[in-house]
Amino acid sequence: MAVHRVVALLVPPQSTFELASAAEVFGLSRAEEPARYEFTVCTEHPGAVGTLADYDIAVGRDLTALETADTVVVPGLHHRLAPVSPAVLDAVRRAHRRGARVAAICSGAFLLAQAGLLDGRRATTHWRMARQLAVRFPQVRVEPDTLYIDHGDVATSAGTAAGIDLCLHLVRNDHGAAHAARIARHMVMPPHREGGQLQFAAPALPEAPSDSLAAVLDWAVEHLREPLSVTDLAARAALSPRTLARRFAEQLGTSPGRWLLQQRIMAARALLEETDLPVEAIAVRVGLSSATNLRRRFTAAVHTTPAAYRRAFGLRTGSAHATGVRRSTGSLGATDFGVASRS
Repeated sequence: MAVHRVVALLVPPQSTFELASAAEVFGLSRAEEPARYEFTVCTEHPGAVGTLADYDIAVGRDLTALETADTVVVPGLHHRLAPVSPAVLDAVRRAHRRGARVAAICSGAFLLAQAGLLDGRRATTHWRMARQLAVRFPQVRVEPDTLYIDHGDVATSAGTAAGIDLCLHLVRNDHGAAHAARIARHMVMPPHREGGQLQFAAPALPEAPSDSLAAVLDWAVEHLREPLSVTDLAARAALSPRTLARRFAEQLGTSPGRWLLQQRIMAARALLEETDLPVEAIAVRVGLSSATNLRRRFTAAVHTTPAAYRRAFGLRTGSAHATGVRRSTGSLGATDFGVASRS
């Protein structure tokens, strides 16, 4: 299996959390998992790269590392309104033209915007910086209330933890939901947050915090096989269906019914990857009742059929598709569960 090369482009002073997020997902070796990615870092001027945490990182590779990258990650840009070095911008543009996927975490979107990769496209960044991005680059369609947006060749995310969500999303596109979920479990992270979910921006005025939906969400995931309805979720949460819908909108940016369908599709993806169960049995296990209903719902959400998804990510094929699959099946994740439906 060809190893997918991920190169993080550092621009000092470097944010340590965003870099560590990418390194944790793409660069950490896990004994029970085969090596799927090769992770390295580069910068325009190799040597000691300063960080926002008051220590330096020794970086030995220059911009030529981008020439062989399959994915370029820009983990933040501290001086986001200052001009980026023309050499850096040219290197990123060349990598993109060559076919590399380019992903920005948090303020890294400002570098992609300077490079022209976001012109005429939807993009996001940390909600505190969204207005700056929109004013500085009016040709970019900035969405301040979105966790991440993936166009297949270019992706952007909101701040801090949303960068991990984006990295896991890219792994899910490359190697399937089950592999991404195993990485998330190692990181003690939720296996999946859809890109269209709202950022949790601070309210303009003090408000009483909403009661968490965590307990009812966990319960629902454990009972997907049952014919759950919104009324069932509301009863479990001891709320009226109307109040439950309002809580879902506030906390998850979606409706209870849509969230429940997303969980069923995610469970179906994992079963298609990790088992040889027939589609009919999978439909029953995830609460979609019939193979016909599963195929219809799955195709609408993932933009491919269950059979084609299993051929790409199932046990018999492993993940031998590696680097090349992103281009051929990029739509599997680029529009997952409405990530791109907001356009």
